[in-house]
Amino acid sequence: MRGRVGGAALDKRGEAMHRPSVPEDLDHPERLWARAATLAVVAAAVDDGDEFSWSDQGLQCWNVGGSYWWRLKMFEGGRALLCGQDSDGSHTHSGGRQIDFLDGGPAWLPWEELREDADGNLFGFVYWWQDGAWGRAPYPEKMPDDGLETAMSWVAPGDDAVREIAEDLVARTETEVDAVGAVRAFLAAAEARTVRAQDIATLLDTVCGQDTWYEVRPDAALTFATELGLTAGDRDGMAVAF
Repeated sequence: MRGRVGGAALDKRGEAMHRPSVPEDLDHPERLWARAATLAVVAAAVDDGDEFSWSDQGLQCWNVGGSYWWRLKMFEGGRALLCGQDSDGSHTHSGGRQIDFLDGGPAWLPWEELREDADGNLFGFVYWWQDGAWGRAPYPEKMPDDGLETAMSWVAPGDDAVREIAEDLVARTETEVDAVGAVRAFLAAAEARTVRAQDIATLLDTVCGQDTWYEVRPDAALTFATELGLTAGDRDGMAVAF
């Protein structure tokens, strides 16, 4: 999914996300997981400019054009990690020095993996969720942007983020339909881990249309949804890295 969709993302108060972002700009990680997984499931069915993968590092997305990347990982105890970079929006250095996006990170983070990414200058933002709130490293006072809004505008709280996902999926599949209802219904099933083949079929039929000229692979989408734990029937079956 492209992160750059018309205009700034709005939060639940109807205000644009901050640039650079602040912890209050992000919705609850359970909702972010459902949104990220929804994008991944559709990408498994329809060729797109984003490549998704699932591993012990979490759910990861790389834009094939190199515009952005991100990774979302859920941990035991309701904790989460979100990190990534946008090639245009992320400012990785300040005063000639690389910004330490891991400063202040809790001990449970996968430090070896994160330090390797940091050494490769791959970060524009790193957020962690614990004790019911998002946290991040302190930013330099004059930092222009961290790229979160341009890479992942759909992380904002509220229904506007759902509309952004729906609009982008429709743009990607070259259809002219109102997919908000179908996307909202699938997100609810994804968050509850109750996704079934019919849910995927309904979503794909809506965002792709009935008479598409390109291949749509619902079986591949269902396989990926199963790998991500969306069909488990409860959140205990969620695909997490313990």
